[in-house]
Amino acid sequence: MAISILARRIVEQATRNWVYRRRLPQAVGGAAIFVTPSAGLKYLFKPMSRIDPPLLRNAVELVRPNDVVWDIGANVGLFAFAAAACAGRKGRVVAFEPDWFLVSCLRKSAACQPDTSAPVTVVSVAIASQISLRAFTIASRSRASNAMRGYGQTQMGVPSESQTVVALNLDWLASKLPLPNVIKCDVEGAEGEVFAGQTRILSEIRPIIICEVARNAAAQMTAILVESGYILYDGDKSLSAKAKTERVSWNTIAIPKELKEGYLNGR
Repeated sequence: MAISILARRIVEQATRNWVYRRRLPQAVGGAAIFVTPSAGLKYLFKPMSRIDPPLLRNAVELVRPNDVVWDIGANVGLFAFAAAACAGRKGRVVAFEPDWFLVSCLRKSAACQPDTSAPVTVVSVAIASQISLRAFTIASRSRASNAMRGYGQTQMGVPSESQTVVALNLDWLASKLPLPNVIKCDVEGAEGEVFAGQTRILSEIRPIIICEVARNAAAQMTAILVESGYILYDGDKSLSAKAKTERVSWNTIAIPKELKEGYLNGR
């Protein structure tokens, strides 16, 4: 075990600055995107179809033609560019990512998308409860574990650096950008802060929400979503197999109660 851990660390360090082109699975358009092992060694070793099958399936099942999609914590854009293919040329995707290194990958990918996909706008900011400047911690291992200071999971390891980033909130963004039909959120434990108090998004606009929820944020996120009239489902299951849950799970789908029948009983 010690040897494999050592070997992993050597590979992580040796490939940290690599950026190269791969292709999304054909089920989500097959477009080229730029990836980096510093966002996870899975991008080095796994077929793209096996990197995050539930996330790709959720894009196919929940993003409809012409939709506007906001991807919060876009990383290298696996969901953002899959969603762009599903939304089609009349859709719109906005990818929010504060890490400058991952932003450079996202912008390279956005520039090479086919004209059959929705345009992808990359916004280099964090999303939080208040408009402010925040400390953003870069993980020493996978950049998928990057997080605003005060958040983050054990996979982060010893932080390699801290960046000062601009943070915006959802309700403010709703006054500046096309309004979302779908929001995907992966912010390493800060998801409660992202959605808390965002009354316009949750009460008026009411997008479908695809959210990875850390254990320490589960109670808060359950309360926020249930009190806002969302029905919760396990995002690891396909739409045809989804059953209502009482609490958020690690991979949560939250559908406004008024949209539930349209999504669970066929498109």
